[in-house]
Amino acid sequence: MSAHTFDVQGDRCPFMPVFGAPQVMFARGSGTELWDVDGKRYLDFLGGLAVISLGHSNPVIADAICEQARTLMHVSNLFANPVATEAAQMVNALLREATGEAGQTFFCNSGAEANEAAMKLARKFGGRGRHVVVSAYGSFHGRTLAALAATGQPAKHEPFFPMPEGFRHVAFGDLEALQAAIDPSVGAVLIETVQGEGGVMPAPDGYLRGIRDLCDERGMLMIIDEVQTGFARTGRWFGFQHHDVVPDVVTMAKAMGNGFPVGAVWARLDVASAFQPGDHGSTYSGTAIATAAVRAVINEMRRIDAPALSAAKGAYLSAKLAATPGVDSVRGQGLLLAAELADGRDAKVAYAALLQRGLVTNAVTGTALRLAPPITVSHAEIDEAVAMIAEVLA
Repeated sequence: MSAHTFDVQGDRCPFMPVFGAPQVMFARGSGTELWDVDGKRYLDFLGGLAVISLGHSNPVIADAICEQARTLMHVSNLFANPVATEAAQMVNALLREATGEAGQTFFCNSGAEANEAAMKLARKFGGRGRHVVVSAYGSFHGRTLAALAATGQPAKHEPFFPMPEGFRHVAFGDLEALQAAIDPSVGAVLIETVQGEGGVMPAPDGYLRGIRDLCDERGMLMIIDEVQTGFARTGRWFGFQHHDVVPDVVTMAKAMGNGFPVGAVWARLDVASAFQPGDHGSTYSGTAIATAAVRAVINEMRRIDAPALSAAKGAYLSAKLAATPGVDSVRGQGLLLAAELADGRDAKVAYAALLQRGLVTNAVTGTALRLAPPITVSHAEIDEAVAMIAEVLA
């Protein structure tokens, strides 16, 4: 089927129409490169929405998945398997290095599921009557009903009313608004360090520190959503490390599987112990095939020092973008960046023109392009991508 004749209407389309008409049908990838079904080459500067941090078809990750598929893919959670056990220990070690706290991990299948688990954990930890979660306008936490209710984008709620109860939203970056929203029913604050889907908006200096202090003062849990920012995307292993805070609960997904569907929630020990057998679960929690990908990703990211690479290449890309005529400003951290276009340029028009030239980006707002290439991207590929952006904006 040609990428140019894919039909999302009527009997010809096998998919429910939740994503709209695809612009391209990709057939294979390697590193930062993609090829469509017609053989045209593209540079992927979106990374599957910050998922493919080690590049497409990374041989280390592919070999780990293939080897595990031939050994053991899945057993039920009535039993343990060594792969999930080691992967959980590795995730716990990363978070202990980042927080100084011992903790435990629950594996799931996506970022939305990780946030669902975190919110259930907060309700169990807080007890009856302390169930409210406060999050920020502009946030994105997933599309399951509770994760959607926590997402601070009311337009996404409207088709699905009534939404689950127990969610409040305040302006991102406004500590006074957050403090005003707190009452004895609030058990947790759920926050991103950079609002990815909200336009690549980094948290202001002092904001997360203020949330931590408020949570300590009121006995609330601080849950940080690292689904898009985690696993070296921002130049540190986790985005919260830029802010010198220690969260109680951390959710993650995306890059931790490099394309294999997997997510996780981590909590410090006293919080994690609120869950008892039967409180939560998932058929695929800790399945061997998914955690083989997690184990391989962490090992490979440690080997290449992924946080340092992300910081250095992000600085290079940011500087190149900032010097490009037609780019008004650049925001973000590491390799999660937004280029704000000058003179009110339409980001959707720029995105479409770039895709036609062979560069995959994303119009994250009406006037900004999101760039989240693999951490393994080369300087030559960055130069090539920025040259295409300059051509389009000219």
